[in-house]
Amino acid sequence: MSITWTAQTGPCLLALVLSIAACGDRGSEQPAPPPKTSPQPGAARTGTIQAPAAVRDRLHIETVAAHVVPEIVTAPGEVALDLKQVAKITSRLEGQVQSVYVQLGDHVRRGQRLLAIESMRLDELVQEYLVTKAQTDVAESGFRRTEKLAADQIVTERRLVEERGHYVEAQARHQHVREKLLNMGMTTGELHQLEHGSHQEGHLYTLTSPIDGTVVMQNVVRGQGVSPGNELFEVVDTSRVWIFANLPIEQARKFKEGDVGTILPKGGEPVTAPLTYLAPVADETTRTIQVRFEAANQQHNLRPREYVDVQLTVASAPTLAVPLSAMTMVENVHGVFVQRDTGYAFVPIESGREGGGWIEIRKGLTAGEQVVIDGVFDLKNVLLKEHIGSGEGG
Repeated sequence: MSITWTAQTGPCLLALVLSIAACGDRGSEQPAPPPKTSPQPGAARTGTIQAPAAVRDRLHIETVAAHVVPEIVTAPGEVALDLKQVAKITSRLEGQVQSVYVQLGDHVRRGQRLLAIESMRLDELVQEYLVTKAQTDVAESGFRRTEKLAADQIVTERRLVEERGHYVEAQARHQHVREKLLNMGMTTGELHQLEHGSHQEGHLYTLTSPIDGTVVMQNVVRGQGVSPGNELFEVVDTSRVWIFANLPIEQARKFKEGDVGTILPKGGEPVTAPLTYLAPVADETTRTIQVRFEAANQQHNLRPREYVDVQLTVASAPTLAVPLSAMTMVENVHGVFVQRDTGYAFVPIESGREGGGWIEIRKGLTAGEQVVIDGVFDLKNVLLKEHIGSGEGG
């Protein structure tokens, strides 16, 4: 067969050849590969990882369950003296100090002598006490004798009434002097000794400590003149102390007397103490409520006027929680490692409040799941190594 070229067939044939060539070129092109994507920061990893035997040996697992996650309120506080354990020693009469038996820093017992004061006024009162005691004894004897005679109708009723009046009057005078001596610090035992002839020689008035404690202030020396009201010694017992703190009103409303707080001295061991006082009126300047704790301090670890921290726990209902040690962060995502049948999975969670070593779980876990609480750092290293080895970190 022969092809006859004409003026019309030339252009048509050329167009056909070009069209076939173009179709062949398009058929030989390879499709472009899809662009490589990298994981976005914060994306959760849903796969599991396999931990080497050395890592598995260091893991500790705990079952997710409901726990009390306490709300802990912390406030600065200050240790103070328990005012029931403080005694200021003053003289109740005028005189001159003859002897000082203790000094600053000495530990004293209740009833121990502190100093002796020579006083003429004391001697006058003692003499008056002894005279009125004798007068009272005589008046009582006369009244008892008249009482017996009146019973036998030997004396008149009028005589009996007169003797009774003398006796009551003598008793009143003696009691008045007795009260003066007791108000000046003398004890009933000392008065009893006076009544039986044990007079204080040299007009000495002895001051004793009313409590066990330590002498923390001394304002007296031998030979010094003193007057009523002069503060001579201060004795304190720090085996019990107070701790004061101030809480915002909204926090103070969560507590009541009897709640137990924890006192945290700087560099010392924590001390538990009951809450014994909440101020009924807020501070005018800070709008806070003053609270007071009373703490046993037998070892004297808490020093009055030192600063401490005070912690109180707000009671709350149990909630789903895991130990704080289970928490970690991977690519800016908070989560925990959960033990699965096929390995360990990092699970993102939504957490709530923390307290007492626990953290509340709001989303991400259910009760009964097995969470890694020790060895979390080792599992995180394994996860990151797998991430890098897979090329996802490029």
